[in-house]
Amino acid sequence: MVKKTREWPGGHRVMSKYHDEEWGVPLHEDKKLFEFLTLDAFQAGLSWKTILNKRENFRKAFEGFDANKIEKYGKKEFNRLMNDAKIVRNRLKIKSTIDNAKFFLKIQKEFGSFDKYIWQFTNGKTIKNKFKSMKEIPAKTEVSDAMSKALKERGFRFVGSTICYAFMQATGMVNDHCVDCFRYKEVGKIK
Repeated sequence: MVKKTREWPGGHRVMSKYHDEEWGVPLHEDKKLFEFLTLDAFQAGLSWKTILNKRENFRKAFEGFDANKIEKYGKKEFNRLMNDAKIVRNRLKIKSTIDNAKFFLKIQKEFGSFDKYIWQFTNGKTIKNKFKSMKEIPAKTEVSDAMSKALKERGFRFVGSTICYAFMQATGMVNDHCVDCFRYKEVGKIK
């Protein structure tokens, strides 16, 4: 029997499912990477629980996080998003998502995929931390600092170091499950 030890998500159904099935799993699909980059940006100043509860609404509103469609959004689509009460209606975050889609596509063109570009910050491998408590988990690292700086230089917004580190955790670039969490070893086996 697997021991289910974890300090979060505290029994909330959506958070538990996310923790148990997605968080920390190495992710290499560009559309999903763009989704997490966007959701982590929208989470700034809010709780992750709030974003997860609205995740399906975000997917619908942003057409499945299809960067090819989003980068073409004009005033009509922007206004539609600003009037969509089912998502977080933040003018700057919505505008940055549209702009970030353009920069995302430029990286895809230059590197062949966003995956190839973004995983270079961890040399293509998951950084396996060995934290015993959530209190030990940092909000940012030198790697997230470098990622943030590089993305900002390419024009991205809402990609501060803390957002980048949350993105790294979500997409399995780092394994920040505590060592006594049942997911620590499971995630460590996924490549």
